[in-house]
Amino acid sequence: MLTNERHDFILKLLEEKQTIKIQELVDLTAASESTIRRDLTELENQQKLERVFGGAVLPARYLIEPSVADKSTQNLQEKIQLAKFAAAFVHKGDSVFLDAGTTTFQMIPFLKEKDLVVVTNGLTLVDSLNEHGITTYLTGGRVKPRTGALVGAQTIQSLKNYRFDVCFLGVNGFHPDYGYTTPDPEEAAVKQLASSLARRTYVLADHSKSNKVSFAKIMDLDQAILVVDELSGETIEIMEKKTTVKVGKA
Repeated sequence: MLTNERHDFILKLLEEKQTIKIQELVDLTAASESTIRRDLTELENQQKLERVFGGAVLPARYLIEPSVADKSTQNLQEKIQLAKFAAAFVHKGDSVFLDAGTTTFQMIPFLKEKDLVVVTNGLTLVDSLNEHGITTYLTGGRVKPRTGALVGAQTIQSLKNYRFDVCFLGVNGFHPDYGYTTPDPEEAAVKQLASSLARRTYVLADHSKSNKVSFAKIMDLDQAILVVDELSGETIEIMEKKTTVKVGKA
């Protein structure tokens, strides 16, 4: 296979899978590992992919955070189903961290009878929490215009004042090798800290996030319980080697 043919093949495969491994490319192209590494370096220099340990991921578009309006209409029924399923893991009287996100937003109606205290960094969650009579504390921090999430040093400092029974996080992708990821490093830091302050953490992700990799790593898969609406049997088997998976089917 000629160099330009390999490059086209690599980019096509990457477009299909979002992430690729060096060994996978060696097997598929019959090229040496050093050749594949050189190919990936050249393609990264052309800004067509991003090198990561052991392989490559798609570039810049995974740095772009979709707006709340964009995300709220995507896979809505799956998110509601997932939110109802996840709310069952909350016990009466728990202290809860709800991440800024559209799936965590959908949890709120299912929490109203549980006598909770909720801390959130999501401006878009506050009105609904108040309407459902849930005691709510909002972190400080810088407001992200596209998502309404509070991030930055003030958010981090505010969170350190709390301890949680349970933490619910949204992500932009989960992957067996690259863990849970999101486009914004500041938001990743908030999610990571909130999780570390909780007795147990659940990551809520519909099936569209499976095997997706975004720019900033939040944590490894084994640091949270993965809650999904559905996954193939093969994917569940792979994920369960890394973490506990809860599947909330309709």
